[in-house]
Amino acid sequence: MNLVELDHALRKLRLSGMADVLEARLRQAQAERQAPIDLISALVGDELVRRQDRLIARRLQQARFRDPDRSLDTFDFDFNKKMHRALIHELATARFVQQREDALLLGPPGTGKSHLAQAIGRAAIHQGYRVIYRETPLLLEEIADAALDGTRKELFAELTSVPLLIIDDLGMRKLPHTAAEDLLEVVMRRYERASTLLTSNRPVDDWGKLLGDTAAVTALLDRLLHHAHVLKCGPRSWRTKVQTDLRPDEPTR
Repeated sequence: MNLVELDHALRKLRLSGMADVLEARLRQAQAERQAPIDLISALVGDELVRRQDRLIARRLQQARFRDPDRSLDTFDFDFNKKMHRALIHELATARFVQQREDALLLGPPGTGKSHLAQAIGRAAIHQGYRVIYRETPLLLEEIADAALDGTRKELFAELTSVPLLIIDDLGMRKLPHTAAEDLLEVVMRRYERASTLLTSNRPVDDWGKLLGDTAAVTALLDRLLHHAHVLKCGPRSWRTKVQTDLRPDEPTR
């Protein structure tokens, strides 16, 4: 079997990670006089890396992050120095996902909640977990649409089984009258089975008024906070800072 035939055979076996570097690895092996086992080990390693990269890329796409490039490396911890940095890095290890715990990120608008939520979700994917990210209004719309077209059971099966569900921006927009019941059902089904990370610009004491159902919200919080890591973000707003920085300097009198 010559090099062309070997390349074709590897691709037929769906070993494109090996095929893509085969010629380069052979040249390297000849130049360095590698033992056959070292050449095979390198090719297998290339294939494993290629498959891991594909899996991560696929899961990042499936998560549907609003801002897929968000990471802890691009978060300015110095802007709000009082934020619990150790807790943020702990959440990024995804141990809370392994232990089926929850997380709640609270704070005023513009303080980095969504950035951190997506960065933590991205980190969880790199740790091997599947993640679903939805802004709260979009999640509720999907639930309503599923009820209409008869796919509610399938949607909730997906929402229940994913190891980490991120529900972002609770309180940013007016919600439908069924919001409390729908969110309660999501949280109840996931309680102690999988991890939920929720962000909100409203303190939990306001959620009853926000969602219009104090009883449902009480039941929701009872489960959500039972095994939850609570992070308070802020108090300074990034968006306010940017707007201030963009204002022209006032003329000196």
